[in-house]
Amino acid sequence: MQGRGRAGAPRLLDRVREAAALRHFSDRTTHAYAGWILRYIRFHGRRHPRELGAAEVTAFLNHLALERRVVATTQNQALSALVFLYREVLAQPFAWLGGLQRARTPSRQAEVLARHEVEALLAAMHGTPALMAGLLYGSGLRLNECLQLRVGDLDLEALQLRVRDGKGAKDRVTLLPSSLVATLRAHLARVRERHARDVADGVRAPLPAALRLRRPGAAFEWGWALVFASERRAFDADAGVIVRPALYGNYVARPVKAAARTAGLAKAVTCHTLRHSFATHLLEDGRDIRTVQELLGHADVETTLRYAHVMLREGKALRSPLDQPPGG
Repeated sequence: MQGRGRAGAPRLLDRVREAAALRHFSDRTTHAYAGWILRYIRFHGRRHPRELGAAEVTAFLNHLALERRVVATTQNQALSALVFLYREVLAQPFAWLGGLQRARTPSRQAEVLARHEVEALLAAMHGTPALMAGLLYGSGLRLNECLQLRVGDLDLEALQLRVRDGKGAKDRVTLLPSSLVATLRAHLARVRERHARDVADGVRAPLPAALRLRRPGAAFEWGWALVFASERRAFDADAGVIVRPALYGNYVARPVKAAARTAGLAKAVTCHTLRHSFATHLLEDGRDIRTVQELLGHADVETTLRYAHVMLREGKALRSPLDQPPGG
């Protein structure tokens, strides 16, 4: 599916990427859409999507829900990718999908650590993974948001951290813990030395597709260097250059799980547990729900309210008015 087809015409996935870049999709969304389109084509015996229609789209989405048992958000992403393919890339109408079986969203409460459990977890970690885990908890970041941090996103004086192109393609500003500033300064000093060597060798920082097209020189700028980049250089096939890519998620995910075992935590701890704990502890400290919603980057306040539900379920922070001291 790569390269160019007959008479020099771009092949399908190249057209998908070009259409996504024109609409300023994030690299993550572009990659996800291309992946779903490729799975759809393979599911139907590598037939071209022009030969397929509503019945084939429905069959693929039902396969995801009934046989693969994906959650609703995963099925919805696959559906969005196929709608984009037919409407924006192939310029074909997307018909109503009769008989579509919707995947179910599991009803689960967010796992949250107590403050002493967070302290024990972070104390069992070391080096760069410990710094990253500290940001996941202290700034309420999603794992991918941490991996994609740029040097220019950190304001060590104002204690603010900017998240670019977060979930829903939205930017936001969140907290930067003062307790991490010294560690971050030392880390960035090492990153800057490596960045200088990379620039001298012509190695770039990977850029979002839209920025790469508009201002390719940004790939050599210190502000666009990744805060947490791989030790190894790699070839970026889309840009056709050597880059210093971001770390893989397992670089911090595995140490988090190992630290949970070392700390003797009985809860199922993941990187996202630290984000859940960030939100819950802010609410326990009396921060209003709208402020927490903005710091987390939730589009809907209902998503943030589930942390209040966790607090109520566990008897935390919320007290009956009858229990308030007189005049309180």
